[in-house]
Amino acid sequence: MKPIDRHIFGPVPSRRLGLSLGIDLVPPKTCTYDCIYCQVGKTTKKTIECREFFPVHDILEELKNRLSSVTPDVLTFSGSGEPTLYSKIDELIYGIRRLTNKKITLLTNGSLLWKDDVMERILDVDIIMPTITTQFEDTFNIIHKPHPELTISKVTEGLIRLRQEFRGKIYLELFVLAGINDNEKELLALKEIVGKIFPDKIQINTVVRPPSDKRALAVDIQRLKEIKDLFGDRAEIIADRSTHISDTVQEDKIEHILGMIKRRPVRDIDIANALGIDVDEVQSIIKGLLIKGMVLKYDHLGETYYKGRVRYEE
Repeated sequence: MKPIDRHIFGPVPSRRLGLSLGIDLVPPKTCTYDCIYCQVGKTTKKTIECREFFPVHDILEELKNRLSSVTPDVLTFSGSGEPTLYSKIDELIYGIRRLTNKKITLLTNGSLLWKDDVMERILDVDIIMPTITTQFEDTFNIIHKPHPELTISKVTEGLIRLRQEFRGKIYLELFVLAGINDNEKELLALKEIVGKIFPDKIQINTVVRPPSDKRALAVDIQRLKEIKDLFGDRAEIIADRSTHISDTVQEDKIEHILGMIKRRPVRDIDIANALGIDVDEVQSIIKGLLIKGMVLKYDHLGETYYKGRVRYEE
């Protein structure tokens, strides 16, 4: 049996990208923020210091092995924290280009783009998907609980620079929370800045999966439609959108796993035996579903079980 992947997960369904093979670059949960809406959970290591958390070679070897058995639509830097904290991401991008012609996407909170070295390291990806929520410092602190050295002005500076220096596609996620940043004052200020960032798409999102903080409440669909109209033709609502994914064997495995854990808690070996696949493949899929907030794990009598995530947690 092959070793279980530490850095590669999925492919898993993405509402925005199709079937996405995830590449996790930082230890859980290492981030510049501790967002109240995060589906991965509370931040345990808040930092803005970029590091080579894992050897580039190890990540590339895992990816090479995984690509021998799956065919994703896209490769996505995402996972257990903020991927731009990985100081060797440029070397990794170069290595990936030698392995595959699949598009590379960076899913980022956008908090470090004001740093020259960070900006330079990410310019060779195909799609960058940063997040914006506000233009007011108080709201910024409420939503993101950022590292002390981060301010909304720094983050905004980085997002504007991104459009000036990056030649690929920018899909800007506008994340809205009921009662926090969905009012007229917040949205008009955001509209002005979004005009300067000039993304290829404005993807309006809200809470869909269980957040790390119960204060993070979803905006209803009618309000989302009003916000979409405010931001114009490039805006689209992605919250609660069913992702269209081609009919693949991998999708079928994901659906079977989700079906099993909704009925009762199961171990990875139970899933592997039921589906007739290796435990390492089950672990890879499960890791992606955990990161996306679609399943929970817990320990009982020395065994790890997985179950469906059905309610918000405090």
